[in-house]
Amino acid sequence: MGSDQNFVEYVAEQMEGAGVITFRKMFGEYAVYCDGKVVALVCDNRLFVKPTEAGRAFIGDVTEAPPYPRAKNAFLIEEQLEDREWLSELIAITFRELPAPKPKKKKHRAAGKDA
Repeated sequence: MGSDQNFVEYVAEQMEGAGVITFRKMFGEYAVYCDGKVVALVCDNRLFVKPTEAGRAFIGDVTEAPPYPRAKNAFLIEEQLEDREWLSELIAITFRELPAPKPKKKKHRAAGKDA
């Protein structure tokens, strides 16, 4: 079952205090970005935040689950989804601890083709 875009939009609005929040559909589910870094996934209309030590300390009693089969565990956010300030703070903490995305390799044009 894929996630509903309305749910993803709601989640993005709830965490917008953390920075520029965007999302992108991937394989029927969604990656959620904060200022260009993937910080969470929405799978089956559930929010999974990438695990970090600072995020774990902030949450306290963490519920972890894989967002999809054979995936690594992530923080499953359920009741706190309604708390905009709390969720924005968690996303900001997660953003700060995650490494910057690796630069994308430039695609090379095939030789002999006109631009």
